[in-house]
Amino acid sequence: MVEAVEFIHAEGWDAPPTLFALVPSHLLVDQLDQFEHELDDSPLTLVVQDNLPDNILPGSEELAEYVSRLAWPEEIEGVILAQEIKFRDASAPANSPAQPARLFSGVLREEDLEQTLLQLRPTEEELAEKGPFAQDEIELRGGPDVAPGVIAALRYGLERDPEDML
Repeated sequence: MVEAVEFIHAEGWDAPPTLFALVPSHLLVDQLDQFEHELDDSPLTLVVQDNLPDNILPGSEELAEYVSRLAWPEEIEGVILAQEIKFRDASAPANSPAQPARLFSGVLREEDLEQTLLQLRPTEEELAEKGPFAQDEIELRGGPDVAPGVIAALRYGLERDPEDML
């Protein structure tokens, strides 16, 4: 999950939704060797899925529908969806404006693991107060039971048989 957060953070704000597959690293060794790339000790490698339609907006019903229609092959161990949303803290006053944020939701197939992390976009005031490198800081909130609909859609795609889609 941290690798996905760092990847998206490096891309900057105002980005479209990004979907990642978590692939066992040993399945990628042959392909990576031809580029003389060394694998680290991670059992899973993050692979960006660059086939999301351009018209799907983050936080939209279309994104939820698209993700819930996917069926991942058994080689895929997990998936992560990163999207920008508007977030209003439940403890804030009712008239507080929603703040831009990134939502990272991920599930693993075999282990019943799921997690959602939230990264709030710093305000102009926060950036001015913290200095020129404030944009580089990554502060995350979250854990289990956050964005249950997104988690359910991701898990559904891992549980479906791709052959049933043919």
